[in-house]
Amino acid sequence: MKICVLGAGSWGIALTKLLAGNNHEVTVWSIDPEEISMLRENSQHLSKLPGVMLPGTIEYTTDMENAIYDKELIVMAVPSPFVRTTAKSASIYIEKDKIIVNVAKGIEDDSLMRLSQVIEEEIPQARVAVLSGPSHAEEVGRELPTTVVVGAKDKGLAKQVQDVFMNDYFRVYISPDMVGIELGGAIKNVIALAAGVADGLGCGDNTKAALITRGIYEITSLGLAMGGKAETFAGLSGTGDLIVTCASQHSRNRRAGYLMGQGKTYQEAMDDVKMVVEGVYSAKAALALANKYDVDMPIVEQVNKILFEGYLAKDALRDLLTRDKKKEASSLTWSAE
Repeated sequence: MKICVLGAGSWGIALTKLLAGNNHEVTVWSIDPEEISMLRENSQHLSKLPGVMLPGTIEYTTDMENAIYDKELIVMAVPSPFVRTTAKSASIYIEKDKIIVNVAKGIEDDSLMRLSQVIEEEIPQARVAVLSGPSHAEEVGRELPTTVVVGAKDKGLAKQVQDVFMNDYFRVYISPDMVGIELGGAIKNVIALAAGVADGLGCGDNTKAALITRGIYEITSLGLAMGGKAETFAGLSGTGDLIVTCASQHSRNRRAGYLMGQGKTYQEAMDDVKMVVEGVYSAKAALALANKYDVDMPIVEQVNKILFEGYLAKDALRDLLTRDKKKEASSLTWSAE
């Protein structure tokens, strides 16, 4: 296939290498001329994915029209805050029924739309799929075994995307549950901020396990209310992605949370991480969705208080531990009840 990757960050570049290795013809677009020059000259992204060498067959450009022209599939790999503006700019160059695979993770802050919905609104002529799962770019770039899931409304489209991406180190499953896949991928970043905060406070493995377990409960509760499926939240884009993002050294969300746990503001933490911290952008939207669907999400609520209300991390942790006594699962009852 002829493929365009919109976005030359770490994830876009890791997928570029993968797709080129799968014998596809790949063109990478970035809005930053210096980034494109660096990629052309070095065949690697020196700051975001150093050491991951790219084949000489890849083309690099800042010309969006040229990048998209005659391509059969477009990978949307820009950070979530820039998906709408990028889709709007790209729309005039995209012909009817072209495939767009969104690999960014997030929820649009003001509209509360999933990113596939944003793309469909801006590029209604395209066929949109999503790809998500526990897949740090640093490891995919090194060709370490990874599994992800592709979601699409149409099974044929999902299988087509599966064929494009899958190889002997990158296993791709398919699913019709785009709602569940996208919510899991977006809100796990908020929970990962909380896990990082706990690490920054000096908490242990017990705390991390509790945040992961209760975090997937919060994500699942909201997801079911919005029409997602329980199986998805127990799968790669739910539990799988949450585990890796809360625990990995590669996780920018966990790293930013760690710095906030040590007393830095979220802006100072993002400046230190030097990459877009998706959880900061998804936190407000996740809380707004929780309020809209009347779902209790105490971890998400406390993360928002730390981020935007100046709440101390140690006080947020105390609030979580001293909430009203509850059952673990409200659906479980004793026979006498």
